[in-house]
Amino acid sequence: MSPRCNACEPVPPELREAAVVLERRWTMATIYACSSGASRFNELRQSLPGVSPTTLSERLEQLEAAGIVERHTIPGRPPYTENVLTSRGRRIALAVAALLGA
Repeated sequence: MSPRCNACEPVPPELREAAVVLERRWTMATIYACSSGASRFNELRQSLPGVSPTTLSERLEQLEAAGIVERHTIPGRPPYTENVLTSRGRRIALAVAALLGA
C-alpha cells in the first residue's frame, strides 16, 4: 500500500471541465479538422469519415457552448455557417496536435 500524497495538488476545476468536453467521441477530431482549415459543416464531415451528421452537429454545439468554436453566419444566397476556433480553441488545437507529435 502506498502512502497518501499530502503535497499533491488537486486537479484544477478548469481541467476537469475541459476533460468533460474533450472526452466525447469525435470532439478532438473535430477540433483538429477545424484547425486544419475545415469550417463549413460539409467540409468537417468530409474531414471526419464515419461521423454521423447528428453527432457532428451535437459536437459543434457542445464546442460552441464551451467557448472553443464560434459559429459565424455568412450572408449570401443561400447564407451559410462557418465554424471557427476561438483563441481558447486554438490553444486546445495545439495540445491536440502535440498528441500527434506534430
